[in-house]
Amino acid sequence: MSKLWGGRFTKKTDQLVEEYTASITFDKELAEEDIQGSLAHVTMLGKQGILPAADVETIKDGLHRVLQKIKRGEMEYSIADEDIHMNIEKTLIDEIGPVGGKLHTGRSRNDQVATDMHLYLRKRVVEFVGLLQKLQDALIQQAKENLDTILPGYTHLQRAQPILFAHHMMAYVSMFGRDIERLQDSYKRINMLPLGAGALAGTTFPIDRHFVASQLNFDRVYENSLDAVSDRDFILEFLSHASIIMMHLSRLSEELIMWSSTEFHFVELDDAFCTGSSIMPQKKNPDVPELVRGKTGRVYGNLTGLLTVLKSLPLAYNKDMQEDKEGMFDTVRTLQGALQLFAPMIATMKVNKDRMRQAVNQDFSNATDIADFLVGKGLPFRQAHEVIGKTVLYCIQQGKYLLDLTLDEFKQFSTLFDERIYSVLQPEQVVDARNVYGGTARPQVSDAIARAEEQSAQTAAWAEEYTKRSQ
Repeated sequence: MSKLWGGRFTKKTDQLVEEYTASITFDKELAEEDIQGSLAHVTMLGKQGILPAADVETIKDGLHRVLQKIKRGEMEYSIADEDIHMNIEKTLIDEIGPVGGKLHTGRSRNDQVATDMHLYLRKRVVEFVGLLQKLQDALIQQAKENLDTILPGYTHLQRAQPILFAHHMMAYVSMFGRDIERLQDSYKRINMLPLGAGALAGTTFPIDRHFVASQLNFDRVYENSLDAVSDRDFILEFLSHASIIMMHLSRLSEELIMWSSTEFHFVELDDAFCTGSSIMPQKKNPDVPELVRGKTGRVYGNLTGLLTVLKSLPLAYNKDMQEDKEGMFDTVRTLQGALQLFAPMIATMKVNKDRMRQAVNQDFSNATDIADFLVGKGLPFRQAHEVIGKTVLYCIQQGKYLLDLTLDEFKQFSTLFDERIYSVLQPEQVVDARNVYGGTARPQVSDAIARAEEQSAQTAAWAEEYTKRSQ
């Protein structure tokens, strides 16, 4: 059979051109969405009297048969038929005869492909909200189990102040919470119907776009036909959000990699998420977080790639826009794999509480509390800062830590020191002294966990509701 669009042409398409311009090798991933949109479209054509009821039923029956072929893996895709839309339409015509050619009445591949991607991406966004919520739950559980675990907090990768390990876990809960909010907000821009815009200007047929939107559970339709077929902001937004999520995962990966090293030995990842060495039998390598860290770059690249494709395109549709799909599919797969692995990896992670405590006892991260102690005695902070700097220098020169000093040694640097300094310097006291909203004190972290659990339940309910809407 000749090309479905071949009436104007006098020559066959060059084989190399067919291979270069065809998108079926990757856009076949949109097969089910393409049929979903076609079923709604043909139902509308019947409702509006554009197609006879008998033709509508024949086409719908044929589309369901094609869908079953796809689900059984029996669909034969052809580069000669270019893309998923033409492959499905060609298969439909083979199934039910020339009446299948009526399906495309009142639409273009331009608004059809945009609709497919909206349908595809809204499912993925809801899925990722659910996966992020599961990761949050794993982090929250680690926090609940480690409310008394203290580790050094870092700035500049230098030990700064003691914090609760639970507080550290909850920082990532907050990060992923913002990721969830961004995805949820993006849903309203993804859940817009472009179908009915035609190639760029609409259609002469008396279609009902709002009926199609209701059939497909879209909240609204595009106001402008040019915008409808040329808009890829919703994909850019997804790629941007995915890049931020991967950045957060990469930061957590970096810490897991460091923490599981012999030098830190703060945590141990379960064997199921590590690999060994082909030559060094003692090795246990944190491959999952390392790969997530590495794959972050490809997600960034997909965002930059599409921004570059779109930056100078005139309205409306251009063939360049075929380049919007492979990066989107790759990002979906990359993010999906990372999130599916991260939650169980965090849930099974062992925390070495004793090693963390040992690290806290062998540093000067409690020094700020001495300054606060002296300020409470009336010494200006800048003078207190200088006193503690000299005290720490003395400790380094003597091979001691602050809690090793005698009261007489403390008094060398300020007569304001008294016996209470020893309780002030205890790690538990240092942590609990930061009893402000958002701080690392145990009461504050406990409250943060309770708030996070409540929010997680709301997120799970949202994901369940919107999964049904996006079917």
